[in-house]
Amino acid sequence: MCGEPRFTEILEGMVADAAPRVFAVVQEYGDRVDARIAAWGMAFESHSEVVSVERGMRMSLQTPECARRGFAWGSHIHARLVWFNADAITSAEEDEAPDVAGPMPEQSFDEG
Repeated sequence: MCGEPRFTEILEGMVADAAPRVFAVVQEYGDRVDARIAAWGMAFESHSEVVSVERGMRMSLQTPECARRGFAWGSHIHARLVWFNADAITSAEEDEAPDVAGPMPEQSFDEG
């Protein structure tokens, strides 16, 4: 038997080793015109579980790729898997006002 701190460390290692990979099913409109997250999934060693962001759809599938079929519509809405990447998380400030054009140049307002 070990103490609480060591046991907690063992459990954290067990959870880290067995954790499923998280992914999103993203619906893409047209050719990169727009996109939305349609569902979230967890990939386990033996299967995948997917839950739509709008209530009502849950899927248990053999592979994450199988989820794409349930979220593609017609010829203009395609579904793709995007694996969660913790390094890609943006801050709230970055989300509010993306600066796609770059910084504005300094302007001088001389009155003379």
